[in-house]
Amino acid sequence: MALINFNKTVLHNLVSKPKTRKAEKEYPVGTRGHVENDMDLCILCGLCSIKCPTHAITVDKNEKTWSIRPMSCIQCRCCVDNCPKKSLSMGLRFQEPGTEKVTKTFKQSEKAIAAQEALMKAAKERAAAAAAAKAAAANAGNTPAPAAPEKAPAAPAQATQDQNKE
Repeated sequence: MALINFNKTVLHNLVSKPKTRKAEKEYPVGTRGHVENDMDLCILCGLCSIKCPTHAITVDKNEKTWSIRPMSCIQCRCCVDNCPKKSLSMGLRFQEPGTEKVTKTFKQSEKAIAAQEALMKAAKERAAAAAAAKAAAANAGNTPAPAAPEKAPAAPAQATQDQNKE
């Protein structure tokens, strides 16, 4: 009896259209894809690599590079939420499957490096100016005031008054 029902199902599937529907190409709102980094905004602070629970992100300040291992990323969004310059975002497309694990490395552009160096130079100049102003204010506060004439000791005056009473 089961064999007859099975044969009936097989014959039906051979001649009819599939009952499944094709996968949608558009992803619904709120879907998490892969991490994207705008290297022109990135300051290579390393907070994303510190906050990443799988350590999929590495930042090299000396080389001025930002790397991610896409197959290790779990799309938790911790790096995106903790980025101070908001250079990280979540893309809508998913990571394409592959046969080997790869590391994607991005290098900062010369324009971004020059802009960051200019900001660092300006910050150092402001810090030096603030330190100089603070030192000048401290020196101005420690300058001795003009000396007032000293008073005569009180003991001889009391001795003179004691002699008058006698």
